[in-house]
Amino acid sequence: QVYPVESGGRLTQPGDSLTLSCSSRGRTLTTFAVGWFRQAPGKEREFVAATHWHGAQSFLSDRQSMKGRFFITRDNAKNTVFLHMNDLKSEDTATYYCAADDGRQGGYESSSEIQSAMRYWGKGTLVTVSS
Repeated sequence: QVYPVESGGRLTQPGDSLTLSCSSRGRTLTTFAVGWFRQAPGKEREFVAATHWHGAQSFLSDRQSMKGRFFITRDNAKNTVFLHMNDLKSEDTATYYCAADDGRQGGYESSSEIQSAMRYWGKGTLVTVSS
């Protein structure tokens, strides 16, 4: 079983960039599709980005609030999946969660499909954007 572990969350200012990391305990993330989600206080969890196990294809949220600012990459040699966040805004304040699928090394055809496949969740890392 894989246990995703997030890191990198902190207090940052509007306009800054921040990269979050997702590694793992137990099995490595190498054969797992990985996604990033976030949940702001008082709001439902929402999808941010996801990547196939091989990293050759990724899905990004289609929410206008995140378009063009958030990107996902992975380095399987380092057992890490990154969420790159640019031009941060106060509304990006949230706990960011990393999740992994069941390691099937399958292909996902859509954002909704890869989101539904997430099975193992980390405990989250808090990002606060405030001046």
